[in-house]
Amino acid sequence: MKKLRLTLIALVGLATVSQAQNTFTLKSDDLGGQMSPKQEFNGFGCKGENISPQLSWVNPPKGTQSYAITVYDPLAPTGSGWWHWVVFDIPATANFVPANAGNPSSSLLPSGSIQGMTDFGKPGYGGPCPPEGHGFHQYIITIYALKKEKLGLDQQAGPATVGYVLNANTIEKASIVAYYKR
Repeated sequence: MKKLRLTLIALVGLATVSQAQNTFTLKSDDLGGQMSPKQEFNGFGCKGENISPQLSWVNPPKGTQSYAITVYDPLAPTGSGWWHWVVFDIPATANFVPANAGNPSSSLLPSGSIQGMTDFGKPGYGGPCPPEGHGFHQYIITIYALKKEKLGLDQQAGPATVGYVLNANTIEKASIVAYYKR
């Protein structure tokens, strides 16, 4: 009986691991648990390189027509957080963006992708730049699998508008959380 119970526990554990490996997952070769000066904004008193991280994703859900990526700091002292990057209309055939794809002049995003407005007041990636002495800020990097090929928005769309349309069209999403302080 004890041997049967251990075998069943092992099988349930393997099934759980197997199911987890088949879920929609976001990965990065550039990020672990921390952002770095490479990703840090260059401005507002920050002196980073402002290079968006490399991102890749696997196991998109059935029905995915496009993707979107956001980077959000919920701890920014604004009352509403801070949107650092908003990208949408990424083709369903894509499964990665290279480092520095958030630079609008780099042309590194998949064709057809649109970078919307950030809280820095312009499209494109704006890295972390928390106030000095404010402690660790949390940066939530999220990939959205969407049921629409195009969201019907342009690069002038603000993060709240994009977020509203994303939430109405999300099939699944996956995130990486990284921290940064100055």
